[in-house]
Amino acid sequence: MARRHDRPSTEPYAAGPHAAGPYATGAYGGGPYTEQGARPAIELRGVRRTYGRGAETVHALRGIDLALARGTFTAVMGPSGSGKSTFLQCAAGLDKPDQGEIRLGGEDITRLSEDRLTKLRRSRIGFIFQSFNLLPSLTVEQNVLLPQRLAGERQDRARARELLAQVGLGEHAKRRPGQLSGGQQQRVAIARALITDPDVVFADEPTGALDTRTAHEVLGLLRRAVDDLGATVVMVTHDPVAASFADRALFLAGGALVDELHHPQAQAVADRMVSLTARPVGVAA
Repeated sequence: MARRHDRPSTEPYAAGPHAAGPYATGAYGGGPYTEQGARPAIELRGVRRTYGRGAETVHALRGIDLALARGTFTAVMGPSGSGKSTFLQCAAGLDKPDQGEIRLGGEDITRLSEDRLTKLRRSRIGFIFQSFNLLPSLTVEQNVLLPQRLAGERQDRARARELLAQVGLGEHAKRRPGQLSGGQQQRVAIARALITDPDVVFADEPTGALDTRTAHEVLGLLRRAVDDLGATVVMVTHDPVAASFADRALFLAGGALVDELHHPQAQAVADRMVSLTARPVGVAA
């Protein structure tokens, strides 16, 4: 992939799948600024989210403080009910917290109207889903260009073709998603997520529907997007192997950030997950 930042590249299957990228400072990356005083790609300040009332109240997020540096790959993990889905929904601007702030590139998105928030999501946030979410009636190239089209921007076909080439699909631009394998469709989704050069790419269980070999290829592409393009990726996953491709793994339990691992290894991640599952902290959505 074409290099945006002058940072060392890492081969995904060499000594380790993750590179030693810059990390945010403070507990769980807390604090207003990250390495060398740079503004974080995304920052959560005292974020709380509850559902229901009275005895039925679910505290999905309990005061999340987090700052993630640009050009980093973060895995968010936790047992069922830990708050992972709510974290992603709020951080990506798909849901609003009851308390706290979420800042994207320094802008408080919790104060935006729904119309402005929709426009922001189209241009400044990328999404990769487990089920790919490609439109079957559009070609591969048209699917990649869809965020620009929805945002009312000029559709940069040269950029789309470049991204498709970088994910190994340069020869498939005119095909329909139904003509591709699951792994190829997820590669299209990665190219689509990067087309607007977003502040953050959110990946929700991106390898959940893929076999092991294809999952490793997709994770390698996400790793390269961070190392070579300077993308910022936040991936929610239950898979310790997937988390081992990240710079850092954050662990949620009961709606709170309770632990983290830098340069996570699959076995260490699995051990933390077993520990959290055996000793659950509260209940979250």
